[in-house]
Parts: sequence; structure tokens; C-alpha cells
Amino acid sequence: MTTKVPPLTYKVIAECSVTKARAGLMTLRHGEVNTPVFMPVGTQGTLKGLLPDQLIELNCQILLGNTYHLGIRPGIETLQKAGGLHNFMGWPRNILTDSGGFQMVSLLKLAEIDENGVNFCSPFDNSECMLTPEHSIQIQNTIGADIMMQLDDVVKTTTVGPRVEEAMHRTIRWLDRCITAHARDDDQSLFPIVQGALDANLRKQCAYALIQRKVRGYAVGGLSGGESKHEFWRTVNLCTDLLPKEKPRYLMGVGFAADLVVCVALGIDMFDCVFPTRTARFGCALVNTGQLNLKNKKYEDDMRPIDEECECSTCRRYTRSYLHHIATSQSVSCSLLSIHNVAYQLRLMRSMREAILRDQFPQFVCDFMAKHFEGETVPLWIREALQAVNVELPHDENDATVNVA
Repeated sequence: MTTKVPPLTYKVIAECSVTKARAGLMTLRHGEVNTPVFMPVGTQGTLKGLLPDQLIELNCQILLGNTYHLGIRPGIETLQKAGGLHNFMGWPRNILTDSGGFQMVSLLKLAEIDENGVNFCSPFDNSECMLTPEHSIQIQNTIGADIMMQLDDVVKTTTVGPRVEEAMHRTIRWLDRCITAHARDDDQSLFPIVQGALDANLRKQCAYALIQRKVRGYAVGGLSGGESKHEFWRTVNLCTDLLPKEKPRYLMGVGFAADLVVCVALGIDMFDCVFPTRTARFGCALVNTGQLNLKNKKYEDDMRPIDEECECSTCRRYTRSYLHHIATSQSVSCSLLSIHNVAYQLRLMRSMREAILRDQFPQFVCDFMAKHFEGETVPLWIREALQAVNVELPHDENDATVNVA
């Protein structure tokens, strides 16, 4: 009798001999995903400014959708009629959906939370919507996402006191309800989420509990919510120490380039963030030195592409000058800059993967930071985070040779 292949398999292909970085291959129902990977965010089944064909041209292997927003609009009945989100949006590759838990923080004024779930007031028509663990899974089963997130009880990262412990324990209880409600385990994989804010003991308790459940990967949630960068990296480092090496680790809501490089060094495999497309709408382009604000007058006669090393369609065809003159004033500028910014994020992840495969990742990190903070001091939190995984950044800006601690 033939055993059906699981909907998610993950294999570590190579590990950095110095840091905790690793390159992996995740195989899902809609194709392979090379890790480390950045997932562009298409909240309501569309990436702002990009068509699915353009994402395929960029070799995007997986994107993210939002359960809360998709559940409200277009709604579960429409998604059922369409045969799931892949068909509905014309996307043949992988999708990950978050559970709607983050909206407990982002839409806190519109939400009430208790043991049953979260009662939201719709931002569109003020109607009430009760999102329970069971309902979140029902929506995600209908969406047909390759990877689904459990509904978790999310508190603002800087919250202290009994509410943090309550949310952590409730997240574990809600995970068990999500597992019970999950009706498509042969096709979709459910990830639990490590919570506990900035309390190391609560993070440990949560991680140990989640590891006891039969799941195919894990997420680290509740960060990038106002905590200091020193608290941020220490929490990430703790979680990757606790989670199993043979399964993928997903850090939710992180997308700044320097953060991605540091967190790959700390052992994270998957990331998502709205940053690349959101900053494009403000006329900003991502490059290795940070951002180019193309609204700036100095670009009005600059006939170079955004990035001479970038092969995206925007950089092949358009100049900084052209983009300066249409930035924020023409809707097409959002599309052109979004194409480039997503291409930049994906290229950064591929470059890190290649460096890991060659076992040259520490040197890559050193070279990247020297370029990214050219003429500036590398932030102390980055130095300390990298020191924790045995990489000492050079202090002389002319010396880009990595020192292994």
C-alpha cells in the first residue's frame, strides 16, 4: 500500500559551520520552497502593485494571505465557490495564511478577547465577527493555504504582568482546538506559534508545550511590536535554541534587510512583512545601502537604474530620474517600485542561501553590514546578536574580513 506524501516535508541541505544559519528545502503541495525565504504579503489575495505573473517572474515561491481579512472580504462562501484562494487569485504556487491573531493587537479597539475567541467589529461595516480557533481553521481550510497558522492570543510585545502568561497558556489551549478542528491535514500543514512576549521563562514553557504536539513546523510570534532590538534578538535566539532543528522556523512580521540577515544567522528559515510594498507606495526603493527616497530632488536627472546589479524588470527598463518624476503621483510608480523591492528581498534571501551552501555565510554577513551601514556605526544590537553566534564584525570600516569568535 502506497503511503501518501505529507503536505510538508523539510530537509536541511547545509548548515553554517559558525552561526545557526541553515539552508533548507521545504516541499509543499504547490511546489518547492528554498529556505531561508521571504514571503511577500498579499493580505486580501493580492500583493499591492504586483500581478501573480510578475511574482512568478521574480521566482517567488510562497506568499502570505490574511485569514481575518479574507474571511470578511471576499468571505468564506465566495472562496468555496472559487475552489480556494489559489484559484480565486490565479496563483499556482504556495500560500501561507496567518490566523487573524495579530489583529488582536492591530485592531484592539475593535476587538474583545475571551476564552472562546476574539469578537471583532468589522472595520468595513461595523458588523460583529466572532473568530474562534475553530472558525479560523475553517476559513483557512476553505482558503486552501499550504501552511496555516493557529489562532493565538496576541498581546503587545511590551505588555508585562499576568496578561502575558494568560495569553501564552491560552495560545496552547487554542492550538489544541485548532488541531482538533483541522479537517485537511493531508493537504495543509498547521504551524503553532511560540508566544510569551519578552519573558524568557514563558517563551520556554510555550515552546516545550508546542513541541509535544504533532506539527510540521513552528512560528515565533509576538515580536516587532515596539520592543527594543536588544530584546528582539535575544528572544529570537532563545526560540531557535528551543525549537527542533529538523523542522522549519518562521519569524512573523520581520522584513528589514539587516533584521533578515541577523535572524538567518540566529537560525530562522521563514519571514514575512508588508514593508517592501508599503515603502514602495512612499516612493522608496530598497538597495544594499538601505533605501533610496526617489522623491528626493537629487534623482531628477539620475539616468541610472535603481540598482545596477538588479535584474528586475523595473531596473532593466527605467531610470531613477523617470521614477523620481512619477513617484507617489502616478499609481504605476507603486507597481514599478514594488516589483523592485520584492525582487530585492528575494535576491537577498537567495544570496544568503548561496553563502550558507558555500559555508561562507559569516563573510557574507560581514560584507553586507559593511555596505548597509557604510559611513555609519553598525548598531550595537547587531554586533551583540552576531557575537552570540560567533561572528565578530570588524570595527575598521576598511576591513571587511570576518572574525570568527
